[in-house]
Amino acid sequence: MSDTVIQPRPIGHPLAGQRMSGARMIMQVLADEGVTAIFGYSGGAILPTYDAVFLYNEQAARAKEPQIPLIVPANEQGAGFMAAGYARASGRVGVCLVTSGPGATNTVTPVRDCMADSVPIVVISGQVSTAAIGTDAFQEAPVPTMMGAVAKHIFLVTDPTKLERTVRTAFEIARSGRPGPVVVDVPKDVQNWEGVFRGEGLLPIPGFRRRQQELEQALIEGPAAAHFFTMLGESSRPLIYAGGGAINGNAADALAEFATTFGVPVVTTLMGIGSLDTTHPLALRMLGMHGTAFANYAVDDCDFLMAVGARFDDRVAGVPAKFARNARRIAHLDVDRAEVNKVKRVHWSHIGRVREALQSLTASGRASGFSRDFSAWHAELAELKRVYAMNYDRASPLIQPNYIIEEINRHTRGAAIITTGVGQHQMWAAQYCDFTEPRLWLTSGSMGTMGFGLPAAIGAQIAQPQRLVIDIDGDSSIRMNIGELETVTTYDLPVKVVVLNNFGDGMVKQWQKLFFKGRLSASDRSLHKKDFVKAAQADGFRYAMRLEHKADVPRVIADFLSFKGPAFLEVMIDPDAGVYPMVGPGQSYEEMITGEFIPSRHKVDIKTPGPSEMF
Repeated sequence: MSDTVIQPRPIGHPLAGQRMSGARMIMQVLADEGVTAIFGYSGGAILPTYDAVFLYNEQAARAKEPQIPLIVPANEQGAGFMAAGYARASGRVGVCLVTSGPGATNTVTPVRDCMADSVPIVVISGQVSTAAIGTDAFQEAPVPTMMGAVAKHIFLVTDPTKLERTVRTAFEIARSGRPGPVVVDVPKDVQNWEGVFRGEGLLPIPGFRRRQQELEQALIEGPAAAHFFTMLGESSRPLIYAGGGAINGNAADALAEFATTFGVPVVTTLMGIGSLDTTHPLALRMLGMHGTAFANYAVDDCDFLMAVGARFDDRVAGVPAKFARNARRIAHLDVDRAEVNKVKRVHWSHIGRVREALQSLTASGRASGFSRDFSAWHAELAELKRVYAMNYDRASPLIQPNYIIEEINRHTRGAAIITTGVGQHQMWAAQYCDFTEPRLWLTSGSMGTMGFGLPAAIGAQIAQPQRLVIDIDGDSSIRMNIGELETVTTYDLPVKVVVLNNFGDGMVKQWQKLFFKGRLSASDRSLHKKDFVKAAQADGFRYAMRLEHKADVPRVIADFLSFKGPAFLEVMIDPDAGVYPMVGPGQSYEEMITGEFIPSRHKVDIKTPGPSEMF
């Protein structure tokens, strides 16, 4: 679904030929791979490598060279999500360093999250000594078995002479093709082993490298390009449907160039937000379950759909047969062959690097003099955006979450990095925040992991220290990794944390109100006694405020965002505020529920999802 360029490696390593421990080799490879931060929690089985980190930074300090900071979280899940936030915000491989047993098992969730959203991280986990593997030794866990099911690849290093090459190969796999997480499980005796550092070399993985070479060499030949532009020329309502692959494949600039060259409007998935500047005239923002009504109607109306690094997932194409129901032709650009024709049959496809594919199509269209007047379609879409604009209860005396995010957006102007947890707050942020560039919107998409937002913001701030980083979170989601508040202040990171408090699992409550006759089973937190402001103060936040009155919103948001250093803001929002539009599971865009404040062009009866329909 996405692709990245493999970075050239140094030639003639200055340390080649030196004897060093396996742990020092690990650390040196990390440095050679351009790692600028490590996120992790120590423990017995990984102690040699932690010592190597200390010694590397001590030597770097003496030599007045850049150190590689080690960011210590409250737990290993936080470390994994910090590495993910670092990778998402920078495009580089994030690194997570954990111990054996519970250290490794705590990273299973972020590893699966990274696999689901195609995020490149390398997890290096300590393991019990080679001789003890399989004996149920203290803090032993079957890491290859567990991680093999959720990671892009897993290595268990039992031959210490292969350690250096294995770690280097892990980075190659993580960043190549469709990015993803790679786990390297290193027994303690392998870390303590001493050998000769080579400074070069990779493991032989011929099948993988052959596939990468095929992707690099994949070109859109003349006949294929001609066929594509014939389909586009026969269209009067073309639409680009861009997914996370457009961002992971560094294709945002190529996408914008193609769209503007030929006048093709763009909708994006949740993960594709930022692949085209949301304020661009051709941008129709997000489609899907909680996409804008005008984006979803545009998908219904288009006659030619061009999918770019997207996978027709259930949050977008809930009923595949009815998705883009008027499209006579569908084209698909992707780096992953498995995604093409997996959910919906297409009429034209190209498997290869998305950036290069878009550039090739743009060049072909210009060379052939392709031109088509889509002004009537643009006018239709402008009317859709006007009539079915996003809206909410602006007259309510209660603080509406949409208003908070609009006010934040008024200050950030699409230039801040926004992370989120998962739930209603996530969707409100996606709907009401602008993003003028890629890698500014960081959220857990496919896995939908609560607790993602705060550690991801920490990783993003480490990766982009000059950026304003804001975690827009929910009261339930932030509880999952609330220990990371202390991590923010420990490293004095100027992260801004907003908690939209509606006393519970807001999205679950919304579903229970719509589909379970209002029975709020296990989702209401109104009797809980958590004082988030005191928690933030206890963790060292000098700015920690609660916002309760609508009239105070502009002043408090301005003060909060301008505060120099970590800042925490709890906002008491309308507990009954819902996320609209909403397309129920297993339903088409014709059945989209738009709520009280957004018009609908269909009369919609709210239907309870079928017994097999997912959340």
